[in-house]
Amino acid sequence: MAGDGEWAASAATDPGLACPISPVVDIVFSRWTTPILWTLHTHGRQRFVALERRIDGITPKVLTQRLRQLERDGLVVRTYHPEVPPRVEYEISELGRSLAPLFAHLAAWGSSNLDQVERARREYDAASAR
Repeated sequence: MAGDGEWAASAATDPGLACPISPVVDIVFSRWTTPILWTLHTHGRQRFVALERRIDGITPKVLTQRLRQLERDGLVVRTYHPEVPPRVEYEISELGRSLAPLFAHLAAWGSSNLDQVERARREYDAASAR
């Protein structure tokens, strides 16, 4: 079919067509996204400093960038309180909360399989060292 050939050509140049979960992976599993979403889901609404304290190793600049992107993607809601001093809080949105089953499945997979992954890595590294 002509349509199939066109799709195959498009899929070869557009990873989103070749693998339909690629756009989701790009959004959800970008560096620092999952720790931010996990923290907001687990601990609820957080101020910037509290988020920064809960996420080991993230810099303020990167946290700001990721929060802006997550807000843009609709996964995080930013609330500005015009007080003195001003207060800003972040919380996971309903759209972000809809990822909870995905994260639960990944956590379960990790509990069941990370030991096997680690064993495979050790065996591979040992074989490569020979």
